[in-house]
Amino acid sequence: MTLPTEMTYVDLPGPGGPENMVLARGPLPEVKPDDILVRVEAAGINRPDVLQRKGDYPPPPGASPILGLEVAGEVVAVGEGATGFSIGDKVCALANGGGYAEYCAVPATQALAWPKGYDATRAAALPETFFTVWANVFDMARLKAGETILVHGGSSGIGTTAIQLARAFGAEVLATAGSAEKCKACEALGAKRAINYREEDFKAIALEETGGRGVDVILDMVGGRYFDRNIGSLAKDGRLSIIAFLGGARVESANIGPILTKRLHVMGSALRPRTSAEKQAIRDGLAAKVWPLLERGAVAPVIHQVLPLERVADGHRLMEEGDHIGKIVMTVGGS
Repeated sequence: MTLPTEMTYVDLPGPGGPENMVLARGPLPEVKPDDILVRVEAAGINRPDVLQRKGDYPPPPGASPILGLEVAGEVVAVGEGATGFSIGDKVCALANGGGYAEYCAVPATQALAWPKGYDATRAAALPETFFTVWANVFDMARLKAGETILVHGGSSGIGTTAIQLARAFGAEVLATAGSAEKCKACEALGAKRAINYREEDFKAIALEETGGRGVDVILDMVGGRYFDRNIGSLAKDGRLSIIAFLGGARVESANIGPILTKRLHVMGSALRPRTSAEKQAIRDGLAAKVWPLLERGAVAPVIHQVLPLERVADGHRLMEEGDHIGKIVMTVGGS
């Protein structure tokens, strides 16, 4: 296969607002050992992209400076030592960077075949959220059938994924969201009760819905502002999994006594800094346990809007406005 020498990508000359992102032309990425080169057909927009654009989330050493952490498309080159994929395969992948481009090099160990029946747009909506939820809810927090999970930000890409996966594996779900419309969407996806955090106290409702026992797992992306109420919402041996701190990284005051008396576990992780081996383990778990659910329609990505790459600034504005339900995806390369 003859590849072009240049590609279109989203350049960020300097941190700032969405208008700082511009389309540019440049060389294709280097295909390192163990990488595959994907001709990108669709790419997801995620909260870490917004943080990187603002200058608050620099890429890790060795990663592409180009924005974009998830892609779907066709394999067009296979690096030395890369296994599992051949030229022409349709894959979606968790990228370490570089997704906002016509071509993206990704470790083969972070790629999966499209679920049967999927197109590029739906496949591109999977990696970032499904990797995150699987790693934090199931690998780390060990959510089990019969337990109850509280999902904050239930209408986000992460939230809509967490609600569906938790229900699919036999857990009961409570979720928070910021409007009646978003709460309705959470309940349609399987939440037993969606809590409008602008009007209701999620701690009081979590205790009420569990007969005073509390929830077993909380998936939290708010951070400091919710910490005390999260601790108060957990049952004995409960697990608080923190994946972001949109409400601040500092806790000004909190009663940590329940951490001791209820044997609570407080944990957190970021996906991007994880090692390649750690990401491969998450990938393998998804392939074995989650891809079959996607292929039979038991769970599915929720896509709010699809935009062409040249409207990337609009996609970021939509993300920051916070009115979306589910994922924002861009089509790339005329797909």
